[in-house]
Amino acid sequence: MTDTDTTETRSPEQLRTHASPLWAAARYSVAWLDRMNGVGRHETAMRLMKLVEEAGEVMEAYIGMVGQNPRKGITHKPKDVAAELCDVILTAAVALHRFADDPERFMAEHADRVVRRIEALGGDS
Repeated sequence: MTDTDTTETRSPEQLRTHASPLWAAARYSVAWLDRMNGVGRHETAMRLMKLVEEAGEVMEAYIGMVGQNPRKGITHKPKDVAAELCDVILTAAVALHRFADDPERFMAEHADRVVRRIEALGGDS
């Protein structure tokens, strides 16, 4: 998708039947963000920056889980870290829509290449 393209508006039900819950949520989020914030280079940059923000929240939750800050102690649980990781994955899926015409297929093909590289290194032994 280019910066000037808009996402086709479909209902959440239509999106959910089209793909996995991750990709349905990503498509729905992209459509909503496009309507609310528009499209363009600035919005693309904002979505990429959101990914960095979410990664920071993973580390904040992890630091809270291990009690790294003695003043605060243990403030988070593993499920908090897991939820923040899910936010990172979803945010990355949303951003990927700006760079791939079919982000779900693009990700599947990329994951397949990663698996093949691991297998080539003897990863299945």
